[in-house]
Order: sequence, then C-alpha cells, then structure tokens
Amino acid sequence: MKDHHSIILRPIITEKSTRLKKENREVCFEVPRGANKIEIKKAVEQLFKIKVESVRTQNKTGKVRRVGRNSGRTKGWKKAFVKLKEGEKMIEYFEAV
Repeated sequence: MKDHHSIILRPIITEKSTRLKKENREVCFEVPRGANKIEIKKAVEQLFKIKVESVRTQNKTGKVRRVGRNSGRTKGWKKAFVKLKEGEKMIEYFEAV
C-alpha cells in the first residue's frame, strides 16, 4: 500500500481545470505513472475527507526539447481528473498539506 501523499503529487491549475472545477465538480491532479484509478480514488477520499464519484486518467508524453544541436525529451507524466459526488464540498488545494 502506497502512502496517500505519494499518490497525489500536486494539483494542476490551468484554465481548463478551473473551468472543470466550477462546471463539473472535477479537480485535476498529477499522479505517478504507475497509479491506478482505485488508488487515486482512495487517496483523494482519505486526504480531503470527501466522496469521489469517478476518476479519469490521461497519460501525457514528454515533449522533445533542444539545446543547440542536442535534442532530448522531458519526462512523461500522468494526469487524473477526479469527479466529486453531488453534495460534497469543493476541494481547496491547501487543505491536505
């Protein structure tokens, strides 16, 4: 069993995630590539003391970057969209610090 703090790495705060938070009651987190939906759901429920309706994940590939003539790739990462159940309070990101 992984620690819940090691499952939820950081919140992702973008225009899209802010819109999803307001309209669909969804919050967005960066999670480890090996984390599955069940682990993510349990971690969010334990850390924030709320009920989760569903979890969607998205694997993001690293971008190709160049420095002079050398090219490399940034590391890939995983994004989780967590939908909260109706009636649950909205997550404020600084609560589980």
